[in-house]
Amino acid sequence: MSLDEKNQNDNIHNELINSYEIEYFFSNKPINRFQNSNESASKLDLLNVLKEKILNIENCELKKNSKQIVFSDGNSNSEIMIVGEGPGQKEDEQGKPFVGDAGMLLNKMLEAIKIDREKIYMTNVVNYRPPNNRKPEPSEIIRYSNYLREHISIIDPKILILMGSTAMESLYGSKVKISKERGSWRETIINNKSYLTIITFHPAYLLRQADQKKYSWADLKEIKKKIHELNIKI
Repeated sequence: MSLDEKNQNDNIHNELINSYEIEYFFSNKPINRFQNSNESASKLDLLNVLKEKILNIENCELKKNSKQIVFSDGNSNSEIMIVGEGPGQKEDEQGKPFVGDAGMLLNKMLEAIKIDREKIYMTNVVNYRPPNNRKPEPSEIIRYSNYLREHISIIDPKILILMGSTAMESLYGSKVKISKERGSWRETIINNKSYLTIITFHPAYLLRQADQKKYSWADLKEIKKKIHELNIKI
């Protein structure tokens, strides 16, 4: 191809682009899809609004008996979201989910399938520590499930991991049994959108029932397999 022909083709290409009346910006610099974007800013704004709603909740025994809100941890742009039960003592002290003994076990579980916890997003069903680390009551699970659904919608993950019976009950009700439901993929509908979901045991349960770890390991392998199938970068 001669230089004149190349210039002519370039001109035709530019005219075609301009004909769509869309502004195109070309740069040799790599695109940063995770910072300084309107989408990221909007997501952070929505998360801040949600957090403020939970901070302003009234007539809540959980809030009255805890030190601070435990909202979330990790990368809000992640395509993987973990939902646990509720904060324990360490979480209440540090203001982050999964930082106690159960959190240490979770870190090891994630490392076993080559996942850095800083690259995923995690929260709990209830955002304040239940007294004496008790399980949240059904009324508390129902109340906070509204906030959780909004939380999931904002993060918009490709994979949603529910850890423990409380997380399962918050989205599916109390009639389902985790021993029967864990390890299988299902679609969860939230605000007219479907989320690929898997239920597995909570790390705190595994600390009490070590013989159940083999089932969690099977679940982890399913999660890793799905990450590869969906081409999720972690």
